[in-house]
Amino acid sequence: MSLHPAPPSRVFVELVPWADQGRENHPTSGVEAQSGGRRLPAAAEAHPAPREVHVSGSAEVSASPNRAQVAVRVSSTKKAAAEAKKSVCRRLDYITQSLQQQGLPAENVTVTKDFKRVENAYHMEAEVCITFTEFGKMQSICNFLVEKLDSSVVISPAEFYHTPGSVENLRRQACLVAVENAWRKAQEVCDLVGQTLGKPLLIKEEEAKEWEGQMDDQQLARLSGSLTVQQKIKSATIHAASKVFVTFEVKGKEKKKKHL
Repeated sequence: MSLHPAPPSRVFVELVPWADQGRENHPTSGVEAQSGGRRLPAAAEAHPAPREVHVSGSAEVSASPNRAQVAVRVSSTKKAAAEAKKSVCRRLDYITQSLQQQGLPAENVTVTKDFKRVENAYHMEAEVCITFTEFGKMQSICNFLVEKLDSSVVISPAEFYHTPGSVENLRRQACLVAVENAWRKAQEVCDLVGQTLGKPLLIKEEEAKEWEGQMDDQQLARLSGSLTVQQKIKSATIHAASKVFVTFEVKGKEKKKKHL
């Protein structure tokens, strides 16, 4: 997963005077609000409004596909049923043994067989569906099979995809990074004005979106037959973006106690 630098965030700071400051400015009983000249209720005098810093943060993250699937098809058409089966099974055994020797787990290999009659002959077709987690090994195995097997064996282009839940995990990650960016901005603001950043009072995700690849459908359709492995990986890469609004409590600088 890669993290991209977040665009500049909006920062809004609102510092409400402390209660004792209000008393110094207003020697008479009670504390008057700054807007409209209204007098605050007694409860507000005892519990002044907290000072806050409001920050908007954003982030964008991405994740490449973590799975690839390749189908290897073997077929034979013979007048005798036994010959058609023998021809396919011989090459099928060679493929499965080669995959085992390459250290591919058995659960990543699925074999299906189809046998039918075509006019006066028998046709058998088998498909080996292979799931890869290592793309380098995938290319190595596919190149090996192309070299060792004849033209009757067809290897489909690799299809790259994400395991279930990848999009949701990436969306959560984008939100967390956006909150972290907002926290850092708020921390810098408080340091600048000589205050201490407190706990978050409100965290709100204002926008969340995700998209796949960097090419539109028309480009993919036009280049589908000529895309390289790296281009296919890039087109299957998932991107997620998040924008959050966070309100933090602001505290005054703690005074160091003098030791007698």
